[in-house]
Amino acid sequence: MTTSQTISGQGSAPASPFLKTILWVGLLAGSLDILAACLQAYLVRGTSPVIVLQFIASGAFGKPAFSGGWQMALAGLLFHFIIAYSFTALFFLLYPFIRTLAKNITVAAIVYGMFIFVVMNLLVLPLTKIPPIAFKWDKAAMATGILIVAIGLPVAYFARQFYRQQEAAMQA
Repeated sequence: MTTSQTISGQGSAPASPFLKTILWVGLLAGSLDILAACLQAYLVRGTSPVIVLQFIASGAFGKPAFSGGWQMALAGLLFHFIIAYSFTALFFLLYPFIRTLAKNITVAAIVYGMFIFVVMNLLVLPLTKIPPIAFKWDKAAMATGILIVAIGLPVAYFARQFYRQQEAAMQA
């Protein structure tokens, strides 16, 4: 049975464990990422979590997001989790094809964290209403570090666990 059969539910393993795992891991990764981002913004600049979330919402709504109160902060949180779930699902879908890389969780986390940083900064953010931000190595390193620890590590770990369990179940 192929991975695509397992994921699509056309075999002995239904799709629900796959989706359930992505939902839990995406929630974990998204929560760790936003907590780290809010903590970093507060410690470095004294920026409140509401402003961080409004900044995320400003990608869709522009400057008015900063005067939108809790509604815009909630929209920012929603956008953040949509993105976190997207990157979580992408890793789980790619995992069967990157097993060599995924054998080492730390390497997988570093590569995936860097991948997320590049995709967000070169593809996603230019499509938003957020004005271009000057590149600074220290800020890029901090952001990439957060992505590696908050998203890369938990996603790589749980993807490996999920696929090991799937393989064990198919062999049983």
